[in-house]
Amino acid sequence: MARITVDEIKARKVAKGATPIVSLTAYTQPMAKFLDPHCDFLLVGDSLAMVVYGLETTRGVTIEIMCAHGRAVTRGAKQALVVVDLPQGTYEDSTTQAVASARRVIEETDAQAVKLEGGVEMAATVAAIVSAGVPVLGHIGLLPQKAEHRGAFKIQGKGDEGARQVMADAHAIADAGAFAMVIEGTVEPVAREITEQVAVPTIGIGASPACDGQILVSEDMLGLFADFTPKFVKKYAELGGAIEQAVKEYAQDVRKGAFPGLEHCFGVEKK
Repeated sequence: MARITVDEIKARKVAKGATPIVSLTAYTQPMAKFLDPHCDFLLVGDSLAMVVYGLETTRGVTIEIMCAHGRAVTRGAKQALVVVDLPQGTYEDSTTQAVASARRVIEETDAQAVKLEGGVEMAATVAAIVSAGVPVLGHIGLLPQKAEHRGAFKIQGKGDEGARQVMADAHAIADAGAFAMVIEGTVEPVAREITEQVAVPTIGIGASPACDGQILVSEDMLGLFADFTPKFVKKYAELGGAIEQAVKEYAQDVRKGAFPGLEHCFGVEKK
C-alpha cells in the first residue's frame, strides 16, 4: 500500500465528508510496525523526553535524539505519513535556523513533515519552512515546550481573551501554509469553532470530538506510562501490568532453575 501523503491528510476535513484522521506517537521501529496499518500519520513526538528518557517535560531533547528516533520510525512505518517534532531551541531564533533544522530532520530521517509549536509568533517561521519545501504540521493551544514543569501545563482558550488568542493562532498557522494543526489542551467549544473555521484539518488532543482527527501518546493509551495520565487519555489496554507479570514469572523461573530448559539450549540431542 502506498504511503499516505501530506496532500491526502490536508484534504481530510470531516465537514467535507472525510473520515476522521487517526494518529498516534511512535518512537521506535517495533512500535511503528504495530501502529502503521491502523494510523494515517505517526508523530515522532518530543514527548519521548518524558516517556522514553524520564524527563519532567518535553524540553531537553536534542535534534540528534529526534533524528535518531525519526529514523527508527520511518524504518518501521511503510504506510502512515511520518511527522517529526522540531525540539525546543532548534527553530525559535530565526527563520534561517528553523529552515536548517527542518531540512536536517527530513534529510536524516526520511520523514515526510515536521511539527513545531506556536501560533501568531511562529507564522513567519512556518511560512519560511513551507517555502523551503518542507511540509509543516502546526501545534497550537497548550504548548508543552514552553512549560518548565508539568504544573505549568494549563488548559488554553478560557475566557474571551484566551479564546481570541487561540483562534488567532489557528488562523495564523493555517494562513502560513501548515497542512494541518494539532490543537492541544484547549476548551472544547474553542477547538470546535477553530475546526469549523480553518481550511486545514485539526488534530485534537484534549480538545474536541469535532476535530478532524485525534492523536494520543501511544504509551498513555496502552497503559505503559504510569507516571502521569492526562484527563483526556482513554486507556485501551493495561500493558504495563502484563509486562510486570511476565517479568515476575521470568525471574521466578530463573531463580528456581526452571529456565532455561534444555529445549532452549544448543548442541543438545533430541530424544
